[in-house]
Amino acid sequence: FTMGRMQGTGISASALPYKRKAPLWKTMSPSSITEMIVKFAKKGMTPSQIGVVLRDSHGVAQVVSITGSKILRILKANGLAPSLPEDLYQLIKKAVNVRKHLEKNR
Repeated sequence: FTMGRMQGTGISASALPYKRKAPLWKTMSPSSITEMIVKFAKKGMTPSQIGVVLRDSHGVAQVVSITGSKILRILKANGLAPSLPEDLYQLIKKAVNVRKHLEKNR
């Protein structure tokens, strides 16, 4: 018998720019980006959701390159950091959903 073709894992991935400075075409000030981050956090968004919104809707590729600090550090400075780390929170949420599913479908 003949085996099916094995699929490779591939190495393509996005890469950060070499320059760590803010791009020249970016006109937003660090203070306005910080205000937006705080506003989104007060709406209940997680740091990664805030990063996605800034990237997709406002053209901010890397918050660090413009403000000099990461989204989570900005949130901590303003007292809005989540009590649990985001990755741990997502794992707990997944475990709860799996448990619920098993209760229903055993």
